[in-house]
Amino acid sequence: MCLAVPAKIVDKQDMLATIELSGVTRQVSLMLLPEAEPGEWVLVHAGFAIQVIDEDEAQKTLDLFRELEQYEELDR
Repeated sequence: MCLAVPAKIVDKQDMLATIELSGVTRQVSLMLLPEAEPGEWVLVHAGFAIQVIDEDEAQKTLDLFRELEQYEELDR
């Protein structure tokens, strides 16, 4: 199963974006999404930004991830 994670672009240098997710930053490629700009939310998969999404959708997805983490902790 493949999973794309929403993250916010905080900086852009050529075809590399710095994204932030839960206080962690890393660089991802914008080769598949060169029009993406700082301040936008993107789905990231395997080191590539693959789609621009709106902030509400990003937050809903992140909330679901947090909920899954809580269930995983209960199962241990």
